Amino acid sequence: MVTYLGVLLGAYLIGSLPFSVWMGLAFGVDIRKMGSGNPGATNVVRNVGWGPGIMAFLLDVAKGSAPALAAKYLADQQGFGYVPGLLPQDHALYAGLMAIVGHTLSPFLGFKGGKGVATGLGALLGTAWLGGVIGFGMFLVCLALTRYVSVSSVVGAASAAVAALMLGLSPAVSAAYVLVAVYIIVKHRANFERLRKGEEPKIGKKAAPPP
Repeated sequence: MVTYLGVLLGAYLIGSLPFSVWMGLAFGVDIRKMGSGNPGATNVVRNVGWGPGIMAFLLDVAKGSAPALAAKYLADQQGFGYVPGLLPQDHALYAGLMAIVGHTLSPFLGFKGGKGVATGLGALLGTAWLGGVIGFGMFLVCLALTRYVSVSSVVGAASAAVAALMLGLSPAVSAAYVLVAVYIIVKHRANFERLRKGEEPKIGKKAAPPP
């Protein structure tokens, strides 16, 4: 149990690493003061470029999947003090969720953070990869059709949740997929308002500076 609590703390700390902000700063840009002000990979793409943005995205995915995969591996081993009665997939799930919390409430950013889309994808891939792949596939399809990252993120998260329910994953994992989808939808409230006003920028275009 003590070891597992350490894994959860480690997952939170790994998730809190603000790779998108650091990537921007490496190119002399503080993305928190540019575009939407969101410390995420999309804002890096808009204000720094595709290469740094894709790298930031991959790093954010990795910081969600790595804790989940590590927790699953350790839960399969003997003598690690894990919680009795939980499946290895369940342990992976909770580690992945802690990484999402770290991303959205990062101590490196004054307990603020991004919207958790890329880190959430990583957590889902590390927990039950097929649902994550389906969600990401729907994200890409929607992005190709609309060029709105916000809309595509919501569609991808919702698709992953539906896939988890249809694939018959464990109740805990299915509930987590739904929880992540709802959380991502809530985090995009401002985007919905900009969409309503016709002010939401499409991918490849800079957003107006944050107020």
